[in-house]
Amino acid sequence: MFATLYLMVPDSIVGARPGSVVDAFFFSFETLATVGYGVMSPGSIYGHVVATAEIICGMGFTAILTGLTFVRFSKPKAKVMYADRAVITNYNGKPTLMVRMGNARIGPLGDAVARLNALLAERTEEGQTYRHTHDLKLRMARLPVFSLTWTIMHTIDDHSPLHGATPEWLAERNVILFLTFEARDPALAATVHDVHQYGPADIICGHRYADAVVTEPDGRVVANLGRISMVEPDA
Repeated sequence: MFATLYLMVPDSIVGARPGSVVDAFFFSFETLATVGYGVMSPGSIYGHVVATAEIICGMGFTAILTGLTFVRFSKPKAKVMYADRAVITNYNGKPTLMVRMGNARIGPLGDAVARLNALLAERTEEGQTYRHTHDLKLRMARLPVFSLTWTIMHTIDDHSPLHGATPEWLAERNVILFLTFEARDPALAATVHDVHQYGPADIICGHRYADAVVTEPDGRVVANLGRISMVEPDA
């Protein structure tokens, strides 16, 4: 664009071949980058005005690009793994919705907080269908130290929005689960956030998570994140 502006008025660039698009382009690029090799320079007031505008644009572009790059790479990431599917299984004799998470960081996260919401379609007495979001009550919504794995549990009792849930019931109401996660990264002294969702096809009944925490021969307890999505039938 700036090269075209230089070419619109002859003799705007000293040292450039008359009408040369290549020379105008490279002079424009060198000006935009504030390099200035000294071979070509503005040759008139018009050329100086266009070069000044281009230098301002180049400096602004550099500042914006630097800021975007810094934000992109300096933003702390949660680095949390989620099971591919949520399960509904029995826990202490009661049907319970479970979602398993795993800490993929080298170090633990502190003061972890989880919230689980269910978006489902409900039909009113007038026959109209609305979609409402329900906050699902969790057995343990806060974890002081999140080091290995964490299984989020919601007991499906008479007061639960998911009471009577079956695969057909979940599909009919198009249930979508939203799991929000927040924790403190002690290494960066920053708070990390993450959101994960499950559709009705991602919620299976009659299955439970297989154990993903193992004990090494030296006695260390570690989480095998390769097993975080493994499930087994619930007898």
